[in-house]
Amino acid sequence: MIMAYWLVKSEPKAYSWEKFTEEKQTVWSGVKNYAARLHLNAMKKGDEVFFYHSNEGLEIVGIAKVVKQAYQDPTTDDERWVAVDLKVHKKLKKPVSLEVIKKDKRLANMALVRIGRLSVQPVTDKEHDAIMELAGG
Repeated sequence: MIMAYWLVKSEPKAYSWEKFTEEKQTVWSGVKNYAARLHLNAMKKGDEVFFYHSNEGLEIVGIAKVVKQAYQDPTTDDERWVAVDLKVHKKLKKPVSLEVIKKDKRLANMALVRIGRLSVQPVTDKEHDAIMELAGG
């Protein structure tokens, strides 16, 4: 099975890593961006997802796993929008800040750097490995 990697963003005030770890699992819903929807639709069960604190914190803080693939977003009647279910996998040994990511040449083409506002984005294998190295393994 080939696993893909992703990154999702959440403002800590809206939904923090701490809240996610309390709940252990969540419905990733309410995404209303066409590119982000394509990425949600592409997520497969078992894929790893970096959890990024946006607006405040500006850092990757943990890893989730996809436990349910794309289905009708329960927050809207519009069947074009989808949600996935994510489960906490692990907290990073040390958070990886946007500042550190932007300084690392290996991550220059990462969607987080190039398309900063996209809330759900793919992460390449090389980017994943670099992030894990920066996070302390």
